[in-house]
Amino acid sequence: MPLTAADQRRVDEAEAEAEAAGSTKLLLRSPPDTQKLGSITVMCLIINRTIGSGIYVTPAIVLRATNSVGVSLLLWTLGAIFGICGLLVWLELGLSIPKFQPPDSGTDSIDGEGAFENVPRSGGEKNYLEYIYKDPRFQTTCMYGVIFVILGNLTGNAIAMGQYIMQAAGIPNHEAAVRGIAVAALTAACLIHGLWRNGGIVLNNVLALIKVLTLTAVIVIGFAAAGGASFGNGTVGKAAVKTNFDTHKSFSRPSHDAGSYARSIVYVVYSYSGFKQPFYVLSEVSQPKKRFAKATIATMILVAIMFILANVAYLCAVPKGRITDTDLDMANVFFHDTFGNEIAPRVMSGIIALSIFGNIVVMTFTASRVKQEIAKEGILPFSLFFARSSTTPYAWLKQRFWPSHGRILEQSPATALLLHWFFAVILVAATSSTSTSIAYLVLVLLYAYVLVVMVGFFVASGVLYLRATKRREWTDNLGFRPWGGPTAAIVYSCTCAFMLVGVFITPSATSPFSYATTGVRHYIVPAVGLGTLLIGYSYYLVFAKLIPRWRKKVLIVEREPIIVRQDGRQDAEWVQILEVVEFWWAARQADGKEA
Repeated sequence: MPLTAADQRRVDEAEAEAEAAGSTKLLLRSPPDTQKLGSITVMCLIINRTIGSGIYVTPAIVLRATNSVGVSLLLWTLGAIFGICGLLVWLELGLSIPKFQPPDSGTDSIDGEGAFENVPRSGGEKNYLEYIYKDPRFQTTCMYGVIFVILGNLTGNAIAMGQYIMQAAGIPNHEAAVRGIAVAALTAACLIHGLWRNGGIVLNNVLALIKVLTLTAVIVIGFAAAGGASFGNGTVGKAAVKTNFDTHKSFSRPSHDAGSYARSIVYVVYSYSGFKQPFYVLSEVSQPKKRFAKATIATMILVAIMFILANVAYLCAVPKGRITDTDLDMANVFFHDTFGNEIAPRVMSGIIALSIFGNIVVMTFTASRVKQEIAKEGILPFSLFFARSSTTPYAWLKQRFWPSHGRILEQSPATALLLHWFFAVILVAATSSTSTSIAYLVLVLLYAYVLVVMVGFFVASGVLYLRATKRREWTDNLGFRPWGGPTAAIVYSCTCAFMLVGVFITPSATSPFSYATTGVRHYIVPAVGLGTLLIGYSYYLVFAKLIPRWRKKVLIVEREPIIVRQDGRQDAEWVQILEVVEFWWAARQADGKEA
C-alpha cells in the first residue's frame, strides 16, 4: 500500500519501538491490499456460513412443530426479515465504531467520541458491546470473551457432519466414529487456515459456489416435479402440490404449542445468522466503507430468496404427511421420494456433509480472529501468546524457494486457531455421554440461544440505547444509515426478547422438541445459556477485582492502532495498517488507581 511520507514515518517509528531490544510490545500487521478480502469473498463468507445443514434439516423440524405448511413458510419468511434486520443493525455499528482521531489532527489515535473517524476493526459484536456497555472496565470484555472463547465454534455442526458421512457411506451410525469425524473436521479446518491463509479463503469461496449450485438444483428439481416432471419415481409432484398448497388446507389445523413455535423460530433464525461472519474480519476487508454494505445486503437478500424457494420446492415434491410421519430430514425425504431409490439420499447426505464442512471452514477463519481480538485485551491467560499472528508455512516456503523482494508474507493467528480448536474438541468430549443426535441438538440450540439470540438482544438494544441517549451525536456521525432508522433494531431486539423467554415454555408431548423425543428437558439448554452470563461475570470478578487486590496491581492495556489513508490519497478512507499491543501490571495506590 503506498503511504504518504508522514504515514510511513509513523509506521517506521512504531515498528522500531516494538522491535527494540527488551520491548514487551506486540506488533500486529494488517494484511496488505493484495491480501485483503474483496466483495466476492465477503459474499462467500455469508453464503458458506448460512447455507449448511440448516436449510436441509430444519424445514422438516419446523413443519412437524407447526403442523402447517403455511405457518412453516411464514416462519421462514419472518426469519429472512429478521436476518436482514440483524444485518442492518450490525452495519450501523460496524461502519460507525470504533472511532479514532486522525493523526493529522496533532493527537495520537484515541478511541472516543466527537468528529473522529471510524476505522473498521475485526471482532464484530465484541467491539459493539464494549462501546455500548463501557463501564465498569473489563466487565463486557470478560463476559463476552469467555462466552465466545468457549462456545464460538461449530462443534454441533461437526457432529452432524460425522452423522451424514456415515449415512452417505451406508454404514450404521457409530457414535465413536461420528465423534472421530467431528474432531477430524475441526482439526482439518484449523490446519488449513493455519498453514495457508489464502488457501483457506479460496476453499471457502469454492465451497460457497458449490452450495449455491446445489441449492439451486434442489429448487429446480422441486419446481420441475410440481410441473409434472418425473425423475424416476413418477409424477409425485402433482399430488404433493395438491395436498400442500390447497388454499383450504395450507393453514388448517396448525399447532397451538407456543413452546414449539419459539424453538422453531430459534432454529430458523440460526439458519439466517451467517450475516455476522464478515464483521468478525472487518479490518481485513478491502474498502469496507465503499463496498461492504452493498455486498452484505445483496447476499442476505439472495440467501433469503433461495431459502424460501427451497422450502417451497421441498413441498412441491413431498406431501406434508410424509414429513410429519417420519423423523428423517427434509432433504433426504425429498431426494428419496423424487428419485425413488436409496442412492439419491446417500448422495444428498454426502452433499450435506460437504456443506457442513464449509460452515466449519468459514467459522474457523472468522472466529479465530475474534479470539485474537479478545486476547489483545489482556483478559486471557497468556494473552500475548494468543494475540500473535505468525507467517504461514506456505508463505515461508514460497519465499524460501521462490524469493521475491518486497513481498509481504501472509500471516494467520495460529495460536488463536489453537485456542479455537482446543475448546471445540472439549465440547465434543463434554457431550460424549449422550448420543450424537442429542449432542447435535443441544450444541446447536446452545450456540443459537447464547451467541445469536442473547448477544443479538444486547447489541440491538444497545443501538436503541445509543439512539435514545446520544440522539444527534450518534445519528449525525453514522457510517451507515439503515433503512427505517431504528426500525431494524426494534424488530431484532423484540424478536430476540421473545425467543429468550419463549424457549422456557414447555413443548407439547407430540412436539419434536419434547422430552420424549429429544431426551433433554426443555429448560436445560436455555438455563445453561443464561448461566453463561454468570460464568462470564464470575470470571470478571476474579480477573478485575480479586487478582488486582491480591497482587496490589492494576492491569494496564494499551492498543495503539496506526491508521493511514488507503493508497495514500487524501480522499481515501482511513484503514488500520498495524497495531501495537502492550499490557502490564502497574502498582496501585490506596485508592485503587495506577501509581
